Amino acid sequence: MKPGKSRDNAVLLTPDEMAQADRMTISAGVEGIVLMERAGQAVARAAASLAVKGARIVVLCGPGNNGGDGFIAARCLAAAGFRVSVLLLKAADVLKGDALEAYGRMGLPGVPALDDALVADDVPALLADSDMIVDALFGAGLDRPLTGAVGKLVESVNKTGKPVLSVDLPSGVNGADGATAGAAIKAQATVTFFREKPGHLLHPGRALCGAVEVADIGITAQVLDEIAPETFANGPDLWLQAWPAHDPAGHKYSRGHAVVFGGPVAATGAARLSAGAALRAGAGLVTLASPPDAVMVNACHLTAVMLKKLAGEDAIANLLGDARLNAILIGPGFGIGERTRAAVGDILKAGRATVLDADALTSFADCPETLFEWIRGNGSPVILTPHEGEFARLFAGLEGGKLERARAAAAKSGAIVILKGPDTVIAAPDGRAAINRNAPPWLATAGSGDVLAGIAAGLLAQGVPGFDAAAQAVWLHGEAGLEAGPGLTAEDLAPALKPAIRALVEKTGQG
Repeated sequence: MKPGKSRDNAVLLTPDEMAQADRMTISAGVEGIVLMERAGQAVARAAASLAVKGARIVVLCGPGNNGGDGFIAARCLAAAGFRVSVLLLKAADVLKGDALEAYGRMGLPGVPALDDALVADDVPALLADSDMIVDALFGAGLDRPLTGAVGKLVESVNKTGKPVLSVDLPSGVNGADGATAGAAIKAQATVTFFREKPGHLLHPGRALCGAVEVADIGITAQVLDEIAPETFANGPDLWLQAWPAHDPAGHKYSRGHAVVFGGPVAATGAARLSAGAALRAGAGLVTLASPPDAVMVNACHLTAVMLKKLAGEDAIANLLGDARLNAILIGPGFGIGERTRAAVGDILKAGRATVLDADALTSFADCPETLFEWIRGNGSPVILTPHEGEFARLFAGLEGGKLERARAAAAKSGAIVILKGPDTVIAAPDGRAAINRNAPPWLATAGSGDVLAGIAAGLLAQGVPGFDAAAQAVWLHGEAGLEAGPGLTAEDLAPALKPAIRALVEKTGQG
């Protein structure tokens, strides 16, 4: 799909899409060597900012365009007074096109090609004697493992402990999915061009990139209209236009009514966390539907969240006979088994926007197609929120990288899938996907996922479209984690949403 202007900055380009952007720019009249010059100069500026004047810099250059960027950077760094050594992965006579032109422009003497003996003997000493290393071996398009002499070279680089600046992506990292099939450079910083790639945000690549800088090399955003990318970095640039507007003449009923289904007396906390988060996320009203044995426990803890006792086989159908209840969450602490499957069936048959989390997912491990059939027949957005274990149970057999698996799961189920983790992926059945980057590691705590599910339900209650609601919820969850800080517990997250929501409201001009 074509990204709107407000979303251009959120676009992530696969290596193939980036190559298309290059081709389109060259076809429009910008020579390839001009793009390479701009890229190499950006690398040189980044390297100069990381090194002291006169530092010894080793530039490792591969045989393709990534190496060409390195040749340009080496020339610029030498001209700026740095002591520069360049090593070629292969002999210069294999270079061609713009990389060959860049090599000719470099003008530095004594550029050796690497071989097994050199990697084993001379190169480690040269690297160890440097102050900084520029990794221009391979870019985002690498789709094979680095083994043999190249693998040894990468290991030598990592063993030095010297700061490394990578060009485009650390060599050994796949730009499409962040995977590392063999050896991979661990960089202090990375310079990429025009737009980030999925491999910059997906682990393990994300942990190897260091600080990522996106350099402008003269490719215009107009190329995105034809490329029609479907992968984005999750954040306000992607979905701010879908943030729920507050009508000055509105009231709590116009902001939606979310229902969270709670579990038995010994497992009531999860649903309360979800309900509180749904209310904080902006739902006008939130009701916790409780089994009779848990009503008193829940009543002792709830204030603004309303409480409804639910008993009897027709209780869910009767409750959802009220059309004002427009968003549903079930799963946190609800229990696993036939009772849960039946409840999910009643909810989905009612045709409401729904979040299925935790026990509501695991209960369908043996019959996922039943769930997917109900989802496709629901007619309203359905969001699934699995972590990797729940995902494996519900989507057995799906293989590939995280982005690929999340997309396949969304297409298979008909739901928006939030595949949770440090690099959470949000995927829609139509192919759109977003990768989250703002979640701190201390969000990995009991009850954190229940809060995320509640935020999503609260946004759905306000009429936010499914994919946008899921993406907004994941980002807000991360911001709340950052606000609450290390040592947080799940109870800290809903109050910590307030400053993040305030900032979004101000961005939309409502505040």
